[in-house]
Amino acid sequence: MKVLFVDSVHPSLQQKLESNNFICHQELSLSKSEIEEVIIDYEGLVIRSRFNIDQKFIDKASNLKFIARAGSGLENINVEYAKLKNIRCYNAAEGNRQAVAEHALAMLLSLFNNIIKSDEEVRNGIWRREDNRGIELSGKTLAIIGYGNNGSAFVEILKGFKVKILAYDKYLDNYSYKSSMNNIFNNADIVSLHVPLTKETEHIVNSGFINKFRKNIYVVNTARGKCVNTRDLVNAMKEGKVKGACLDVLEYEKSSFETLSESGGKGEMKFLIESKNTILSPHIAGWSSESNIKISKVLYHKISSDFIF
Repeated sequence: MKVLFVDSVHPSLQQKLESNNFICHQELSLSKSEIEEVIIDYEGLVIRSRFNIDQKFIDKASNLKFIARAGSGLENINVEYAKLKNIRCYNAAEGNRQAVAEHALAMLLSLFNNIIKSDEEVRNGIWRREDNRGIELSGKTLAIIGYGNNGSAFVEILKGFKVKILAYDKYLDNYSYKSSMNNIFNNADIVSLHVPLTKETEHIVNSGFINKFRKNIYVVNTARGKCVNTRDLVNAMKEGKVKGACLDVLEYEKSSFETLSESGGKGEMKFLIESKNTILSPHIAGWSSESNIKISKVLYHKISSDFIF
């Protein structure tokens, strides 16, 4: 089988495929339209988020047998249409689940303990102890929205912090810490998102969602930026309904996740950047050295299970 790599992934994936007589080519600089002209020659495609795999692209890829995405979500692939064309679609959420969980915890602890703020102050000769008195994670009620790979991994590393965990996943039946959304609205101190981006989850966190909480809350988002309506979040922070936010992903990211849009949400972004109640990072929660290797291992296992006999 011939496989085209259009995004960079850990080289072990290509090495293992080639050791099993796959023919692998890399085209990391060609445009989407240029790739559309050659994709007919390939049975496999490996991508991260460089461009969308839409119906037009799939129609041109008439020999494609699989699309492997080196990441957790599949929102940049028209999965339903791919299935109609008998193309298997793989993701690798198992590969970065630990990295995402650790990053979410790191952001939350940094916010609660004023790590970023106090570090900056000390580096500038400012020694403020009382102003940087933190709060403990222990004893808080933390709601996990989405109990798949990332949500369940986050729960595992939270167990030592003596937090009460409430989990909600619309698409699972039996899972630990199962709760109703009503129970979450009544009791949660912290809400952490671990859902894929779909029509249903886009702007799932909006003013209506936030105002259902009995307490003032903290919001953690390591899922997808568009799961949060940033304007509503900022307004809730100004009103004190949201006490703080840990955002690894932002609504204004371009679809490749490599940069922010220059036009979207300038006022909201200015607020988030200037706020002392935010922790921001550039979509790197799943971006560890270890996850880079594990993602390739996961994809190889899935591809080999179907195409190596």
